[in-house]
Order: sequence, then C-alpha cells, then structure tokens
Amino acid sequence: MKLEKVTTILLWVLLGVSAILIVSLMTNLSDNEADATMGAWINTNLSFSYILLGLSTVIALVFAIMHTFGDKSAAKKGLIALGFAGVVLAISYVLSTDAIPQFYGVEKFVADGSLTSSIAKWIDTTLYATYILLFLAILGIALSSVTRFIK
Repeated sequence: MKLEKVTTILLWVLLGVSAILIVSLMTNLSDNEADATMGAWINTNLSFSYILLGLSTVIALVFAIMHTFGDKSAAKKGLIALGFAGVVLAISYVLSTDAIPQFYGVEKFVADGSLTSSIAKWIDTTLYATYILLFLAILGIALSSVTRFIK
C-alpha cells in the first residue's frame, strides 16, 4: 500500500475518533459544574488533544531532522538560520536590562513573584529581538524594492 493511502486512512480514523469524542462531550454537558461525567469527558478530550499535539510535534521534528541530514544544502541553510537566531538573541540579551518596569499595579506582580528581575530581563530580551527582526524585515522589503527598481 502506498504511503499516501496509509496517511489518508490514518487521518480519517483520527477525524472519526475526534468527532466521536466531541459529540460525546457535547451530549454530556450540563449546568452542574460538579457533574463527574462531564468532567471525565472534558479530561478525555483534553488528554486526546495533548496526545495528538505530542505526536504531531514528534513527527514534525523527526521529518525535519531526516530532511536536514538527507540534504547537505538544507543542513547548511538550517545551521546558518540557527546561527542567525543565536546572534539576534545574544545581541538582544546584551542590550536588555533587568530593571523591573514601573507601571500601575506592578507591586502586585512583584509581591506574588510573577515578576522578578530575571523575568524582566527575558521580557526585555524578547522585545529587543522583536524590534531587531522587525527592523531587518523592513530593511529587507525596502532593499528588495530598491534593487528591483535599479534592475
């Protein structure tokens, strides 16, 4: 049997199981929050969703790794992209500060421990990375237009 046929059959089976679980959940919904049957169906649907997410993540990673090691130019491009992401992250980390921002209500976040200097540094790092990538995207669009105009 061809791989496409097996994949199609597997996808239809997953669709059928998902449909059965959703219909079962919908038929067991009630206004009573303490209903054990409804809670069991919610847990079953969530567990199935987690399993599907985990399997799809593993499959995507395995196929990406297989493709990378199967093609030397793809491996080289992947390493260049990974290196570029590392450079952007390093520059962003160096530019960021660990000072906790001052805004209305910040005391609540500091008091419960959800905002520390380490978290503030990583938030600042991701903001700088976003700004750098946005600048590079705008620069790429502008240079693309200019080079197309020159040609």
